[in-house]
Amino acid sequence: MAAAELFEVVAEPNRRRILDLLLAREQPVGDLVAALSVSQPAVSKHLRVLRDAGLVDARVDGQRRLYRVRAEPLSTIDEWLAPYRALWTASLDKLERHLDAMPD
Repeated sequence: MAAAELFEVVAEPNRRRILDLLLAREQPVGDLVAALSVSQPAVSKHLRVLRDAGLVDARVDGQRRLYRVRAEPLSTIDEWLAPYRALWTASLDKLERHLDAMPD
C-alpha cells in the first residue's frame, strides 16, 4: 500500500489509538472497546480498515480474536518521512551548536 493510502488510514484518531494500544500487547476487541469508550461495532470497523491496510493482524485464541500491530507496512510511512527527518536533524544540530556557543 502506498504511503498516501496508509496516511489516510491512520489519519482517523481512533485508528491511531488502536495502534497505540496494540503496540503494548495484542488485545481482544473487548479490551479495545473498553479502552476507547466507543461501540464494539465501531471498533470492529476500524480494525477491519486497519487489517485491510495490513497494519494489524489477528489470531484465534479459543473463542476470541487477538489483534496485534504489523510493523512492516509502517516502513512505507517511515521511508516517506526520511527526507523530512533529515531536515529535522539538521535543524536540531544547528540549534545545538547555537546553544553550545551561547555564554552561560
